[in-house]
Amino acid sequence: MGSVARLLADYGPAFWQALLLTWKLTAVSFVAGFALGTVVTVLRLLPVRPLRWALTVYVEIFRNIPSVALLIFIVFALPDLNVLIDYEPSVILTLTLVCSAFTADYLRTGINTVSGGQAEAALSLGMSPMRVITAVVLPQALRAVVQPMTSLLIALMLSTSLASQVPMPGRELTALVSKIANDSAAGMAAFAVAAAMYVATGLLIAWAGSMLEKKVRILR
Repeated sequence: MGSVARLLADYGPAFWQALLLTWKLTAVSFVAGFALGTVVTVLRLLPVRPLRWALTVYVEIFRNIPSVALLIFIVFALPDLNVLIDYEPSVILTLTLVCSAFTADYLRTGINTVSGGQAEAALSLGMSPMRVITAVVLPQALRAVVQPMTSLLIALMLSTSLASQVPMPGRELTALVSKIANDSAAGMAAFAVAAAMYVATGLLIAWAGSMLEKKVRILR
């Protein structure tokens, strides 16, 4: 405990800034990935076979590719194609693409829980197919996937450690632990503090997701 106290006395502000950066990367990537995944889900429901095939390939690629490999491609391969992206946007783009693929996959599962009779009834009332998707099907699908999306958000938060692989101006938690371990003998204490922050953040997300699920879940 003494070593942790000394560590926090020396690096307390740095840990706070690292935690804030971790939260920022998580929030921005999740919001962007959720929005993109929702768009992909809606477009996959349209009766346009080439579009559905292309988006299915998109989902399968970014759902199965290792995040580190994707980050390396964005940071080191895209410049050869004259596409230059700064380090922090590269991390956010990596996490966004992965998040969007999993979001699209989870939403498709949620859509399968919606009765087909509801869509048929909406169409019989004169609603357009796109209106049926956005007003009838998608809202119910979203309510059905709160827990999977909560787990995805926690996984995304942990995946922000990818930022430690590139020389970003700021340091998230994993990068800060690596720096402390290299600069001093307080590596284990730094790891313990960072692990506690990761766990606390994950528990907070899980609690918020549980509360949201109780509020919006559909009783069957």
